[in-house]
Formats: sequence, structure tokens, C-alpha cells
Amino acid sequence: MGIGSTDGIDADWEQEGSEVRAMAENANAINAEPAKSFPELQPATRVLLGPGPSNINSRVMRAMAAPVVGHLDPDFVRVMEDIKKLLRLVFRTANEITFPVSGTGSAGMETALMNLLEEGDEAVIGVNGVFGERMADAAGRLGARVHRVEAEWGRVIEPERIEAALKAANKPKLLGIVHAETSTGALQPVEGLGAMAHRYGALMLLDAVTSLACVPVEIDGWEVDACYSCTQKGLSAPPGLSPVTFSERALAVVRGRKSKCRSWYFDLAMIEKYWGAERVYHHTAPITMNYALYEALRIVNEEGLEGRWRRHRENAAALQAGLGALGLAPAAQEGYRLPQLAVVKIPAGIDDAQVRGELLRNFNIEIAGGLGPFKGKVWRIGTLGESSRREHVTLVLGALETILASMGIEVARGAALAAADRAYREFASA
Repeated sequence: MGIGSTDGIDADWEQEGSEVRAMAENANAINAEPAKSFPELQPATRVLLGPGPSNINSRVMRAMAAPVVGHLDPDFVRVMEDIKKLLRLVFRTANEITFPVSGTGSAGMETALMNLLEEGDEAVIGVNGVFGERMADAAGRLGARVHRVEAEWGRVIEPERIEAALKAANKPKLLGIVHAETSTGALQPVEGLGAMAHRYGALMLLDAVTSLACVPVEIDGWEVDACYSCTQKGLSAPPGLSPVTFSERALAVVRGRKSKCRSWYFDLAMIEKYWGAERVYHHTAPITMNYALYEALRIVNEEGLEGRWRRHRENAAALQAGLGALGLAPAAQEGYRLPQLAVVKIPAGIDDAQVRGELLRNFNIEIAGGLGPFKGKVWRIGTLGESSRREHVTLVLGALETILASMGIEVARGAALAAADRAYREFASA
């Protein structure tokens, strides 16, 4: 090829052109595929008995079909105000700053930690499962000095160990505790921890993701300064929002920060102006998700918290009695077991995934396996919110009995259902 020749360049261009033409032809072929290649959504209707999401009342689904309006439309503003009032009832608080963060429960955790902690702050975090671990990790990422108070998975953290950690810390800013540890089924006692944190100058932060609307959560009574939850568990709405609440003590810390919140999206000083009387634009709230939460909260309010808590205890007593009759031992500490989530040990020689697969394929039931060191060792069977029904308890017990018997586990035919029935009768007469 001589000087000035373009033969090589033309060859490269021709090759590139052919590649571009091939890509275009492929794209046209894809676009020409008939619409039937992308069928209408038709997911199966499952019995959701894992740690969340829970089943959803048809009223909540209908609410999501209501007309979408603007995020500052007067009709939506009225919904926002009612959601705040209803959430205060469920959280048992008078906190003005109580609203749903646009994001899942993890977004609520980030909102709390990012607004309350600054670089170099000291935080005492209880860690006895995946979600305590997650809180400690998130606090550390913010530059906080994290003092971990650890307990064996399945056990609760003793208050004296929490106080020892607060005492050892240098001016602790925050005490973070998971109320219902979803990975183990342990229910952490919280009463008294808020007052304890305040004696050492710390704020009390509570993870109520798996506890709100299932068991008592007393924000004001327990002197909790900040709390976050989710919509898809005890409240039985679709996932996508995270109810949070902040005390005046917590807000004073937020307003007195030395540095800006590291997150623009989760900056409470900005979001509260959107959810407050000023209605300053911050982001476009997920309208239909808030419709769903509103209707779910109306259902909770109609049932009443006391009645809802009792329903969870009743179904838990029957489920745990039936699981015991199948030889499935609980993993959580006796006396501190969640009524909304039974975590049981898998019998030796039984394949975790195979059982869960058969439940899904043959009985349309979803339960969950273990996380972390519990992976392959436990099943997590939830009766949260709308899923906490007698018919669901008897369904899953009968299904497990059938599957385990087919795998060689010796179980007396009907023993699980008989044990559950006795538990229901005993609960009713108590």
C-alpha cells in the first residue's frame, strides 16, 4: 500500500459498516418479534409464609388502582396527612415527624443512621443476627466508631451487656437495637433501653422492620428516639416504603449537625419540609405505594392493635405446637421467640432447598431458608399480617407433614394438625 493509499482504511470502514449493519438487522429482527413473545404478567398467587413479603388484602390492591395524581395534588396531600396520623397510632407515638420514606426498610435504616451519625461519632449496636450486622456495617460506613454488643445467633442481648458497652464508649451518640431479628426468630426485649441510652447521653434507635403491627412497639413508652420499619411485613402492603418516626430529641441532633447529611435523598431536614406544612418539593413520592399503605393502615386500625397482636400470638402458638409435633425444634431462645416468625432447625439428612421447592411446586406455599451461619440449617416460617391466618397454619403443617414423611422422617399421621388444634383451644380458653 503506497503513501496516500486509503485501501486499508476503506477495508476497516467496510468491516465496521458490515458489523453495524448486522447489529441493525439483529435489532430489527428483535423488534419484529410478535407481541406474544412478551406475555401479559400472570404471576402465581402464592401463600406467602416467609419472613416477608406477606399476603396482601384485596382492599390494598384495589387502592393501588385508584387514579394517580400529582405528588402535591390536594387529594394526595390529604392522603399524606392521614398516613402520618395512622402511622402515629401504629408506632404508639405523638412524634410530629412520622412518615414513610420512599424506599424499602433498608432505606429507613439509612435515613435514621445518616441523619443521626456524623464522622467520628460513637455508636453502640446490638448484633445477634443478619440485621444487627447490617446496622453495624451501615454505621461504620458513615465513619462512626462502632461498639458491637454481640450475642450468639438465636439469643437475645442481655441489658447489662448493653449498658457495659454504653459505659465503655466515649460519649456514645447512639444505641441501635434490632427488635425482631428476622434471621433467627429472636424477639429482643426493648423496654428500659431508651432510658438507659439517655442516661449515657445517647439516642435510642430501633429496627422494627419485622415487629411493627405484629407485636407491641411502644415508641413513646419505651423512650425510643428513632425507629424504622417496612410496609411488606406486619402492615401487609407491597414492599417499597419504610415508615419512620423521630422524637424531638432526635430532631435536635439532626438540626444541630456540624456537617450536612451525606445523603441528599435521605436528608431529613429536607424531607420533613415535603411531608410538613411547607410542602417544599423534594422528590416525587410513589403515589400508588402510598395509596396501598393508607389502605393497609386503615385495615390495621379497624382490627385494632391489641386484637392484631393477639391474632399473631394465637396463630404462633398453634404453628409452633404443630412444628414441635413434627420434631422441628425452634432455633431461638426459649421465652424470646417471635410470634410472627417461627425459625426451626432442619432435621439431619433433609435437604433444605428440596423441601422448600416441593412446598412451592406442590402446595403453592413459600417459606424461607436460613441466612449466614443458619444457611441450610433452619427454615423461617412467617405468619405476618394478612398471612397470619388459621387456614395458613393448618395448610403449611399438613404440607410439611406430607413432605417430611415422604423423605423418611417418622411422623404420626395427623399429629401436627392435632397439636395445632389443641393449641387453638387452649389459647381460646386462656
